[in-house]
Amino acid sequence: MGAEYTETAKVFKAFCDENRLEILALLRSGEKCACKLLEELQIGQSTLSHHMKILCDSGVVRGRREGKWVHYSLDPAGAARALRLLEQQLALTAPGGQEEKGCCK
Repeated sequence: MGAEYTETAKVFKAFCDENRLEILALLRSGEKCACKLLEELQIGQSTLSHHMKILCDSGVVRGRREGKWVHYSLDPAGAARALRLLEQQLALTAPGGQEEKGCCK
């Protein structure tokens, strides 16, 4: 069960930074070269690299190398997985469909 939580935490970590949320917003309109992301965000290359590693490790974003630049895009399968994980975390029933019983009477 621990590995499952680790993978879930990677996805949620991707969404808990303003820069990463802005990157995701930029990628919603299609693939972007790292050079364009740098230009839009006005951050350094090492900072962008740090954010992109987190986004790619989460599975929500994928990168494609072309020459010296990497082109990033949203991964539809990763985005769908992130949505399912959020729905699971907010479900009001316990895993297995059984409702939790109160501990106090």
